[in-house]
Amino acid sequence: MSLLPPIPWLEFIGEECNKAYYQKLEKRIKDAYLNHPPVFPPQHLIFNALEQCTPEQTRVVIIGQDPYPTAGYAHGLAFSVRNHITPLPKSLQNIFRELTNDVRIPYPNHGDLSDWAKQGVLLLNTILTVSEGSPGSHAGFGWEQFTDHIIHRLNQEKQHVVVMLWGTQAQRKIPHINTSKHLILTAPHPSPLSAYRGFLGCGHFSKANAFLESKGLPTIAW
Repeated sequence: MSLLPPIPWLEFIGEECNKAYYQKLEKRIKDAYLNHPPVFPPQHLIFNALEQCTPEQTRVVIIGQDPYPTAGYAHGLAFSVRNHITPLPKSLQNIFRELTNDVRIPYPNHGDLSDWAKQGVLLLNTILTVSEGSPGSHAGFGWEQFTDHIIHRLNQEKQHVVVMLWGTQAQRKIPHINTSKHLILTAPHPSPLSAYRGFLGCGHFSKANAFLESKGLPTIAW
């Protein structure tokens, strides 16, 4: 098992994979998959968000926490589930409620957000792996430092990226983002515990497209 991001990202952030913390992270993750299964997502989908959306393509970043800890749900894209999963996770239901109210489209018939990723939406969890039934179980392994660096590099190298930060954990990425170049959109997390405190009604999807259009960039077909 190799714990390396796909080539476009390896060229973009490759020096991170040579650092001591990443070597320790790689050992811990390999051990978890080999000796303490089940771990999600499946090994070949750990970097699915990076596979589906290259640095060059990235126009919008949505930060999640860690993968769904339920068998069959996680496939490496933040907030997304495989297209056969019903009912949808409550957070994703609230995302779709906001989406349909904001941009006036029909409620999606599945929870796979791969179409967003292919358009340049980087659906990046702060932590990329999790043990079954244990949310946050891989916190502190090193993923946080790795995903911080992804945001840092995008901030440095890109222009006019929209970054959606839902909830306090995602909003810890704010210091890595230059607001003179990029648009930060913040709201409470879409979970049932907090969505009614400002996520529902935030208008982030239309605001993202308005910003992209103002910069002469293609909008997202949400």
